[in-house]
Amino acid sequence: MTRTPEADTAGASSDPLAGLAPGPPVALRHPGRWVAGSVVLFILVWFGYTVVTNPNFQWPIVGHYLFSREIVAGVLVTIQLTISAMAIGVTLGVIVALMRQSDNRLLAWSAQAYIVCFRATPALVQLIFWFNLSALFPLITIGVPFFGPDFIAVNANLIITPLIAANLGLGLCEGAYMAEIVRGGILSVDAGQREAAAAVGMTRAQTMRKVVLPQALRVIIPPTGNQIIGMLKYTSLASVISVTELLSSAELIYTRTFETIPLLIVASLWYVALTSVLTAGQRVLERHVGRSHTDAPAGRVLPFRLAVINNLFASRGARLG
Repeated sequence: MTRTPEADTAGASSDPLAGLAPGPPVALRHPGRWVAGSVVLFILVWFGYTVVTNPNFQWPIVGHYLFSREIVAGVLVTIQLTISAMAIGVTLGVIVALMRQSDNRLLAWSAQAYIVCFRATPALVQLIFWFNLSALFPLITIGVPFFGPDFIAVNANLIITPLIAANLGLGLCEGAYMAEIVRGGILSVDAGQREAAAAVGMTRAQTMRKVVLPQALRVIIPPTGNQIIGMLKYTSLASVISVTELLSSAELIYTRTFETIPLLIVASLWYVALTSVLTAGQRVLERHVGRSHTDAPAGRVLPFRLAVINNLFASRGARLG
């Protein structure tokens, strides 16, 4: 059955929008967004007003202690502990991740056992354990194993100080997490890269050092930045074993002055400031690593040592090559 021109004209005239000229597009309305934004804005204004007008926050006391000698000394200990614990964790993480990838079953199982044990145990428990290591080993000796003579014997309490115990507890715990991060980065590299390296005569060690790890940096660095930020906050656990870091310094002051809330605000402000600096540094590193990955010449892979230097320190126009 065919439509006649008269029928088409009749159908068009029955459409009320047929004679309207096309106009500009109309933006879709989102009333839910406006309602949610209004609620959030109200909460922020109310919170800011409360913080500013509530005299119980005692802002003059916060300003008095913010840069006091005790607090600044605690900040320096926190930074030192973060750096040393992360150095232990990253070093162990790389070693354990390579052990997990080994064809030697003893090495692979040992690495897996380390990861399971230290990830399954809370960091606070590990700190207390290392702090009380002298209960298990009163003397730390160096000599011939098993039944041989001991050449050096030192009291464990002289070696395992609170700061050493904090480094051991946090560093060994972090090593288990870093091992999985590094292993994930290694597995993210295409298997064809290893096959190509083997085809040109590279050993497995050379392949890992010159081909796999430089490419894995792009995947490893972002979660490592998160781990550093987490470690900065985990250092507060060291106050339990008498390490005078930031939180412990604040506690020592407010136990003497009974100004608990202002001192906790001081510690929180320092944590926020340090975390903000680390977050900015993490973004810079991620941008450098991602840029070097996209700008790398085709078919060219830098060695691991040069890739690290290139990613961290070289400018965009002066990449090592």
